[in-house]
Amino acid sequence: MNVWQMQEAKARLSELVKCAESEGPQNITLHGQSVAVVVSRSMFDRLTGNDYSLVDFMRRSPLYGAEDVVLERDTSPTREILF
Repeated sequence: MNVWQMQEAKARLSELVKCAESEGPQNITLHGQSVAVVVSRSMFDRLTGNDYSLVDFMRRSPLYGAEDVVLERDTSPTREILF
């Protein structure tokens, strides 16, 4: 992982972003302490699971298409009503 000082990262942002895409995560430091990491969009999506829609998530469920799943609804009130 490349290390960039904050001042250098600000001055060379375009290069930093290109390096994140081609070389992987880029570490940014301030006063010698790591304060941020820049990653490519594809890596971010992979790490956060954002590359799947809710429909895709549901279709990957082991329960998808199961006919014998019974969901019972609790009909009790959610709170007491005081008058």
